[in-house]
Amino acid sequence: MKEIVAVIKEQFQHLGMIFRMSRYEDKATYQSHYLGLAWQILNPVIQIGIYYLVFGIGVNQGREISGVPFIVWMLIGITAWFYINSSILGASNSIHRQVGMVAKMKFPVSVLPTINIVSNLSSYFPMVAIVIGTILAFGISPSLYWLQYFYYFFCMIAFLFAFGILNATITVLIRDYHIFLQSVLRLLFYVSGPIWDIQNRNLPSGLVKILRLNPVYYIIEGFRDSLLSRQWFWEKTTYGLIFWGIVFIILILGSHLHMKFRAKFVDYI
Repeated sequence: MKEIVAVIKEQFQHLGMIFRMSRYEDKATYQSHYLGLAWQILNPVIQIGIYYLVFGIGVNQGREISGVPFIVWMLIGITAWFYINSSILGASNSIHRQVGMVAKMKFPVSVLPTINIVSNLSSYFPMVAIVIGTILAFGISPSLYWLQYFYYFFCMIAFLFAFGILNATITVLIRDYHIFLQSVLRLLFYVSGPIWDIQNRNLPSGLVKILRLNPVYYIIEGFRDSLLSRQWFWEKTTYGLIFWGIVFIILILGSHLHMKFRAKFVDYI
């Protein structure tokens, strides 16, 4: 428990540095591009267009899902997925990528995954604005359910932080892990619900229950429950407790490994 407190304490002690470095990372990534930071929006919009053509029009043939236009249903899920996917991959490689800075100065290494998570928010928030605009354009009215969006957003950040600390540490210790993680995320894309309605795919009920234990699925469906006014988060108490149990276990393991090996990160790299 002391290790968890130490890692979380470092995040709050260096909040200013986290936000400054996240802004610098955004600019550094797109500084050689003519359109610059606009690619943070253009890239996901182009991908969404492709997915809609393939899965919305091609596979689903424009049918609604639970009375909701497919484009609205998909936008909510895939916007969250893009952010989760990029944050997991970026955070997992953050310590290894910044080895020069870690080696030359006294630096709170645990904030590196957080910097990447915060940096990706600059593309996530504009996409959320597009999602809300699309929802309103299709005549879906705001409701009190929208307030719980903040709960699921906190769930997403907590999961990404815990998973980021764990992944970043393992990637330093075992370099092949980052490639393995990329493959796992490709599989998760199809079983976490951003483009498939898992509960209406004629899958065995037992398999559906197992897939619903996926933390990413819990987050994505939570955003849909909020913006589509479907149900409150306390109506899924069991899955909520399982989600927070998984996050806590990941955080314990990630914090322990991070504190145990971070003094030797440079030697491993």
